[in-house]
Amino acid sequence: MRGLVIKNTGSWYQVKTEDGRLIDSKIKGNFRLKGIKSTNPITVGDYVDITINAEGTALITNIEDRKNYIVRRSSNLSKQSHILGSNLDQCLLVVTVNYPETSTTFIDRFLASAEAYRVPVKIIFNKIDAYNEDDLSYLDCLISLYTYIGYPCFKVSAKEGTGIEEVRNELNGRVTLFSGHSGVGKSTLINALLPGLNVKTAEISTYHKKGMHTTTYSEMFAIEGNGYIIDTPGIKGFGTFDMEIEEIGHYFPDIFKVSHSCKYNNCTHRKEPGCAVLEAVKEHHISESRYNSYLSMLDDKEEGKYRAAH
Repeated sequence: MRGLVIKNTGSWYQVKTEDGRLIDSKIKGNFRLKGIKSTNPITVGDYVDITINAEGTALITNIEDRKNYIVRRSSNLSKQSHILGSNLDQCLLVVTVNYPETSTTFIDRFLASAEAYRVPVKIIFNKIDAYNEDDLSYLDCLISLYTYIGYPCFKVSAKEGTGIEEVRNELNGRVTLFSGHSGVGKSTLINALLPGLNVKTAEISTYHKKGMHTTTYSEMFAIEGNGYIIDTPGIKGFGTFDMEIEEIGHYFPDIFKVSHSCKYNNCTHRKEPGCAVLEAVKEHHISESRYNSYLSMLDDKEEGKYRAAH
């Protein structure tokens, strides 16, 4: 029987069958033997085959090929990946300029990973009601930067309802994964988009200006217009996974576009003569923050370890 994985609670998966039933399911043991280097070989958004047993639970016997997925390096197991969600039409990355601050390094790592797995991203700048003049000025700079590169951006206050309708229009008929740091208001935003859902929210720690985890596992929610929202746990850093050094520049559209003019085909855009990217950074055609994010990903690859980007 075919079904869609809509919730992951660690060892159990909730599968929605084509006739609308919700079946608690476990993985058949041999999945562990297929060399999947992931903390979660099955993820929310996967289409699977299940065999229901006498108790009314089921075994997952097969995973269908994925259209795409979002993956990051598992922070405690550097050789393994953690898949956030699969078969996505888009990601909404929820970020905040302050309370807590989302660094451009984190944003850029997420965007590069999404590019690598062919998942379109839109950026939600939340909590605009809480910002002072300097914060708002910086926010406008970030929106100019990412819009110019090609990432649609939205100014939102989930608390006050500003920009909610605009975001809701982006969801119809799509499978959308929401991601971001803990404390950026992701759960509040989802509650504003889907009234009556009552996703658990928590106050931000005023002492550290950092969020506390409220979502423990990924879960899928059906929306009007034949779409789904995937709510994921807040993430601290975004370690990139399974990228070769010469590929990393391909996942920065602004760098990739200019790199065609580099003197050498295998240019890493650091010290090579005739590097068009270095020239573009110098001339401010490529943002320094984007270039520094690119360098940090090169460093990760060379050091062979995960380094959290806070």
